[in-house]
Amino acid sequence: MSRLHPPFTAAGTTPFRTGEKLRRGSVGPIPKTSMKHPWILFLGLVALTANAAPPPPHTLFVCVSQSKPFIIGSQVVLRNGLYQVEDRANPVHIGFNHPRIDAVAVDPRDPRRIYIAGNNGVMRSTDAGRTWKIVTSWDMTEGKDINVDPHAPDHVYVALPDGIAVSRDAGETWHRAQAGIKRAYTQSIIVDRTRAGRVLAGTELGIYLSEDGATTWTKVFASTKTVHDVRQSPHDPRVFLAATQAEGLQRSTDGGKTWQELTGVGRAHTLHNVGFDPADPRRLIVAGWNCGVLVSEDDGATWTPRNDGLPNAQVWRVGVDPDFPGRLYASVNQSPVYASDDFGRTWKVQWFTAATVWDFVFVPRS
Repeated sequence: MSRLHPPFTAAGTTPFRTGEKLRRGSVGPIPKTSMKHPWILFLGLVALTANAAPPPPHTLFVCVSQSKPFIIGSQVVLRNGLYQVEDRANPVHIGFNHPRIDAVAVDPRDPRRIYIAGNNGVMRSTDAGRTWKIVTSWDMTEGKDINVDPHAPDHVYVALPDGIAVSRDAGETWHRAQAGIKRAYTQSIIVDRTRAGRVLAGTELGIYLSEDGATTWTKVFASTKTVHDVRQSPHDPRVFLAATQAEGLQRSTDGGKTWQELTGVGRAHTLHNVGFDPADPRRLIVAGWNCGVLVSEDDGATWTPRNDGLPNAQVWRVGVDPDFPGRLYASVNQSPVYASDDFGRTWKVQWFTAATVWDFVFVPRS
């Protein structure tokens, strides 16, 4: 859902009312004085255009699934699929109504080329979401994560329930790329932004690192359960964080070669994802099950729950908006998406009624 604003008023006008017809593109009824003196209307439109806020530097994409049970036969508005949120207020559906899309990635050379990973495998659009094509075969389905190599954008990596697949030709063909990975369920995959072909994968038995574009893999962190999310710091590319199912929050300061636990979070809860504040290198955030949103202001030394205003502490995903300092988005179980403008100290309903967001992705405008 979008924010509600007070009715627009200006000199010589009255607020427009529900059900009142408006001219296309107008903000309210055209006052009679404007029709007698057209220059008044012209100056008003110029002022409105001058005061219009420019779009934020990043486009937000969200992967959405219906998350609340409903009665068979009842009228239900499904919110499944991929949405684009240019203005942060009005999500626009740009994908087909797919029941489960877990991740989205955009070609850094061409923002019209979009990849999504979901139940049907990998789907690709080359026209900014107007049309879509399934580009993987029947044996590569239920994609969990997807990433494009920023230094070699034709190389696309997808995490699958039974391993990893890679395309070297922008999604035209795919092949398996999981040599060296045991029990290959893969939940997260990320490409190191500093070097082409350097990839980290979060699997059911830990974190694996490839230095050769997923041709070979080496285990760099061992776990007993799944690593759900791996992220690279926007401030220091040597720093990575990993949210796990049973081993708490892990950090690497050497590019993913070794890992240490940030003990302040603990291991009592399943952690779903982790994020960095682009405006403050010492501020970190974690989302998890029954711990909600946890924030550290001191580079992970201490952590504070920030759930006041959320309906429950079961949070699937949290996103940090790079264009609005302090802005967070939280996907709460069987609830709307919530937003905060003070880094989680207070929350308010932002979009949808009951939809799980599996991924918040901010893409720079070209």
